[in-house]
Amino acid sequence: MGSQLRTWLVWPAVFIAVSIAVSLAAVFQFSFRAFVPGSLDVGGFTLANFQGMGKSIYVDAFTNTLLLSVETTIFSLLAGYPLAYALVRVKNRAIKSFILVVSITPLFLGEIVRTYSWIAVLGSNGFINSMLRSLGIIEWPLELMFTHLGVLVALVHVTIPVVVLMLATAISHIDRDYEKAAHSLGAGPVRTFLTVTLPLSMPGILASITTSFAWTFSAFATPQMIGGGRVPTVSTLVYQLGFSSMNFPLAASLSIMGLVLTAAALLALGFLTRPLKAMGGH
Repeated sequence: MGSQLRTWLVWPAVFIAVSIAVSLAAVFQFSFRAFVPGSLDVGGFTLANFQGMGKSIYVDAFTNTLLLSVETTIFSLLAGYPLAYALVRVKNRAIKSFILVVSITPLFLGEIVRTYSWIAVLGSNGFINSMLRSLGIIEWPLELMFTHLGVLVALVHVTIPVVVLMLATAISHIDRDYEKAAHSLGAGPVRTFLTVTLPLSMPGILASITTSFAWTFSAFATPQMIGGGRVPTVSTLVYQLGFSSMNFPLAASLSIMGLVLTAAALLALGFLTRPLKAMGGH
């Protein structure tokens, strides 16, 4: 009975994996087909789609996407770690509940809803500009929408809930006896955190880094709506090529290049974080 149950549970996963593989194969073969202007049909085999990837428009999109992914990962960790630490270690139930609500609530809202809320905050007549103007700090609205900074802020807000959950899980599994031992040996709170708590929470930090980076690299709605086409990313460029220019072969080749760049970046990230993995293992 138990083996039959496991078999029935495995089949849905196999079906999903095969579906994803077939979809990727379709995109891959599409990327090597010629674009036929004015038609949804594609031509024969060609390498022209990949030969033009060195153009500045594509290089800018790849570079900007990579930069946004790194920045979002860093700021999500900086903002999420204190929240996760407090969520696990605070004893007051009211404070713990408040932190949980503030940290996790964005997960219950769709990405479009969250992005629209940032439009209301960052717009020329939004919350930030209205408040600064009412206080007499600025005379003209700050340019926050359609900027790299605006997209970064919105992406960090999207990513923080997942980062907090991963970090809180890692911190909750740390044996407090290690910290007590450090205190008994004369280490203060800061030194105990840096030499005991932080290294032991490395599994959660590494999982957060990987998830945040990959999630941001493939983000579409937030860069499209907050960036307004002025902050180029791989996902927004794929959308423009596929649905505005109807150049689906070129959009497919750009998607493949983005996938390759993501895999290469994650491999490099894994290599660079090997010392951190060793810290988390002790």
